[in-house]
Amino acid sequence: MNDNLTRDAFLGGRVQLLQPRHGYRAGADPVLLAASVPARSGQSVLDLGCGVGAAILCLGARVPGLLMTGVEMQPDYADLARRNGGDQLEVIPADINDLPLDLRERQFDHVMTNPPYFDKAARRAGKDGGRETAVGEVTPLAKWVKIAAKRARPKGFVHVIHRAERLPDILRALPVHMGSIEVLPLTPRAGRLAELVILRAKKDGRAAFKLHAPLILHEGSRHEKDGDSYVPAVKSILRDGAALDF
Repeated sequence: MNDNLTRDAFLGGRVQLLQPRHGYRAGADPVLLAASVPARSGQSVLDLGCGVGAAILCLGARVPGLLMTGVEMQPDYADLARRNGGDQLEVIPADINDLPLDLRERQFDHVMTNPPYFDKAARRAGKDGGRETAVGEVTPLAKWVKIAAKRARPKGFVHVIHRAERLPDILRALPVHMGSIEVLPLTPRAGRLAELVILRAKKDGRAAFKLHAPLILHEGSRHEKDGDSYVPAVKSILRDGAALDF
């Protein structure tokens, strides 16, 4: 294997991913996003900005028989996603602002995305260009949300994980036909503010807005030692591929 790559196990080894040794490396966030998608076998799923395929391949490991497509603008990461997914994952190397015509003519049961978290203009750039592209927002978050909504079929779902402080921006960006909105805050420890949110919206949905009780990720009120401190429910998601129901 190339010395610039590592092979990393997700879901207790059910998913094996080649990742850059230096650069953006998938962590818990895409796994939690994947766990929250209530997909069923035979449905189609699109992952916008799929990176090396962490989120969509974790979803595919939990729900067999999905028709899976990922879009990734960085050629090296798209190539790794293709290698990681093999025949089960269609990878389209493209910028979400310039999707190929055949993809723009398709719609999906579920569209998932983990957009870049940080304003690139407001932070000091790191040395690794691949990581900067993955975490630094160039395409506005509102554009990610609107493009995801366009690719969802009638009664289809959009799923987004992002920083909690950007929730108002996501809600403002959702088109009027996206309803049945549910938000799950993710907080690192009891008594802490939520740092992340997972949002789910349904095209043509009419159910009332739901703000769920936060999911606490780690045991204890503070970090006391290195090691795995996830609460049992989260550990089951990350290690065993359990669903994150809400």
